[in-house]
Amino acid sequence: MSARLPEGNALVYCQGAFRTPNGKTAHGLVRFTRRYRVLAVIDQSCAGEDAGQVLDGRPCGIPVLASVAQALRRRFERRPTHLVIGLAPDGGRLPGAARREIRVALRAGLYLDSGLHDFLSLDPEFASLARRRGVRIRDVRLPPPRERLHFFSGDIEKVGALRVALLGTDSAVGKRTTAWRIVDELNRRGISAELIGTGQTAWMQGARYGIILDSLVNDFVSGEIEHAVVRAWRERRPRVMVIEGQGSLMNPAYPGGFEILAAARPHLVVMQHAPARREYDGFPGYRLHPLPRQIAAVKMISDRPVVAVTVNHEGLTPAQTRRACRAITRQTGLPAVDVLLDGAGVVADVIQRRLTPARRR
Repeated sequence: MSARLPEGNALVYCQGAFRTPNGKTAHGLVRFTRRYRVLAVIDQSCAGEDAGQVLDGRPCGIPVLASVAQALRRRFERRPTHLVIGLAPDGGRLPGAARREIRVALRAGLYLDSGLHDFLSLDPEFASLARRRGVRIRDVRLPPPRERLHFFSGDIEKVGALRVALLGTDSAVGKRTTAWRIVDELNRRGISAELIGTGQTAWMQGARYGIILDSLVNDFVSGEIEHAVVRAWRERRPRVMVIEGQGSLMNPAYPGGFEILAAARPHLVVMQHAPARREYDGFPGYRLHPLPRQIAAVKMISDRPVVAVTVNHEGLTPAQTRRACRAITRQTGLPAVDVLLDGAGVVADVIQRRLTPARRR
């Protein structure tokens, strides 16, 4: 992470996706980021609205504008310095319609940050525009050179922090947002906590430690997860680490939870779940496995307890969400809460009770 944050003032490009799970990078940046000051979201489909109102029903002062050109004409208190790609589509490819607006941004002298699998810094047209304007294109998912990657070593056993994996029953279900809320609540209570990011959005939000799991060669995934955790322990000595999950154990395209359970060696697991969701995100016909089965799978693989269920309220009213939480508690015997609706206190209570005297200091 850069020593000086925020790095600049961002326009977040999310054309056509801010109301959908494919806008989850933009969602994360609107809710919280240390890396940028977010000035506006770009999405013509909800232009004129407040981004926080669209996302969470609470205004946040970030406008949604129709285009990059419109944003560049607008008078902000601070001048835009970055265009950040806030799209997270299946496969991570750049939509063809985005090229024109990226050209506008580069010609205007904006830095470009992207978390897509299409590496924009290697695009000849974009690279040429960036050189002419003296700006940087940064591909967050561009993997590090092989010589800088780490293989699993067993050093994870030297880490004294309580490790909590925030896994989920699906992709794009809110794991990262919930992880941040838990970290913030623990820190508010005076319990030092760090988030270990595992995706491009956590990096864009300014997580101090982490990896981009889905851009790594498989042989090094476990080692890189371990290295991020060990580095956080050596440098910060937090009492708790919350490791952001990826995908889910049973998602047909993103079974990313296995490596986190194996390499981070969590002591506890919190499971994020969307009760109204019936099929895996982006894969019609692939029925979501029931929550109890997914909890049982985590326990079987890791021999670690699932201690709470955190709920994504998509498709539900606040009253329906709270009823769903009560139903989950009856079904699983675990506390269940929507941290965006009712805060992360319930989960922080569970984690706090699991701290040993050594970790409480």
